[in-house]
Amino acid sequence: MAKTKNKKQEETEARIASLEEELAKEKSDYLKLLAEFNTFRLRNEEQRKEIVSNAAADTIKGLLPVLDDLERAMQLLESSKDEAAKEGTTLIYNKLFAYLKSCGLEKIEAMGAKFDTDFHEAEAMVPVAEEEKKGLVYDVIQTGYLYGGKVLRFAKVAVGI
Repeated sequence: MAKTKNKKQEETEARIASLEEELAKEKSDYLKLLAEFNTFRLRNEEQRKEIVSNAAADTIKGLLPVLDDLERAMQLLESSKDEAAKEGTTLIYNKLFAYLKSCGLEKIEAMGAKFDTDFHEAEAMVPVAEEEKKGLVYDVIQTGYLYGGKVLRFAKVAVGI
C-alpha cells in the first residue's frame, strides 16, 4: 500500500509540476501579448497625433499667402490717408496672426540675423561695404514661419556679401 500511495503521490506531484509549467507559460504569453498591445496602442496614438499635426500644418500653410497679402496691403496703406482702411486691414491681420500664433505658428525673425540655411533661403546677394554685415540677412523678401518648431516656410532673404 505504501507503494501505491507513493506512486499516486508522485503522479499528483508530476501533474502539479506540469500544471505549474503550463500556467507559467500561459502567464508569459499573456504578458507578451499585453506588451505588444500597449506598443500597438501607443504607436497608433502617435500616428493619430502626427496626422492631426500634419493636417493643421497644411491648413496653416494654405493661409500664409493670405497673411502675406495682408502685410502687403498694410504696407501700401501706410502712405494712404484712408484711416478706416488702415485700421480695418491691421485689425484683420492682427486677428488672423494671433489665431495662427495660438495654433503654434511663429515668424522666423531674419532681418539682420546671420544667414542660416536651416531657416533662410537666399534669393539674392547684395554687396555691402561694412565687413560686419557680410553673411547677414540684408533684406527679407518673404517672411518665413515655424510651426511646432519645424520650418513651415523658409524665409526668402537677400544676403550681404
